[in-house]
Amino acid sequence: MNNWIALIITFAVALGFLRLMDFFAHRGWIESRLSRKIIHIGTGPIFVLCWLLFDNAPAARWMAALVPFAITLQFALIGFGILKDEASVKAMSRTGDPKEILRGPLYYGIVFVLMTLIFWKDSPIGIIALMLMCGGDGIADVVGRNVSSPKLPWSKEKSVAGSLAVWFGGWLLALLVLAAYGYAGAAGFSSLDAYILPVGVIAFGAMLVESLPYKDIDNLTVTLAAVILGGFFF
Repeated sequence: MNNWIALIITFAVALGFLRLMDFFAHRGWIESRLSRKIIHIGTGPIFVLCWLLFDNAPAARWMAALVPFAITLQFALIGFGILKDEASVKAMSRTGDPKEILRGPLYYGIVFVLMTLIFWKDSPIGIIALMLMCGGDGIADVVGRNVSSPKLPWSKEKSVAGSLAVWFGGWLLALLVLAAYGYAGAAGFSSLDAYILPVGVIAFGAMLVESLPYKDIDNLTVTLAAVILGGFFF
């Protein structure tokens, strides 16, 4: 496919998903906390699967990175109050304060730009790291708040159920996306069996990092942990 067409499709799909969640949250059909997590979990796989639309030209990764870069720039403008977008604030903040977007959501976008430029389709490390951030860290809060379980001794705001959700959710989402790459015949992506154990170990490490009692930086720390551990396997 022509890379310009791929870029247009990627922009349309990513922005369409974001605006749909913004619309639902603004209308009150879903609560802002849930919409924030749906965006967190769903945007990543959509974007990474759209990489398959691009060819292997050197410029392709830079073109694809324009999508999270543009969205991240929008987040920054909203967070600083330069751009007014009540629907986005409602969907991506916990309290309705636009400055919240300058933390988790902004870090989320920056990570996607970096992983796209550094790893692209040349290595599974970037894909695994992004899926652990989306499916692992993203689902932790949802499960932790809805499943009763003991709190972690070293992190009183986090629970055993939430941490297990980080591990299993990230592991499963990473395997699903890697399987899609293998099915699509992407160069360098072997059979799914080769990823099951390594991704499980990487996801476990990411779970331990996510369990630490630090706020608003999980998007950075989980991704970094996955990249470091991924370097030992791939």
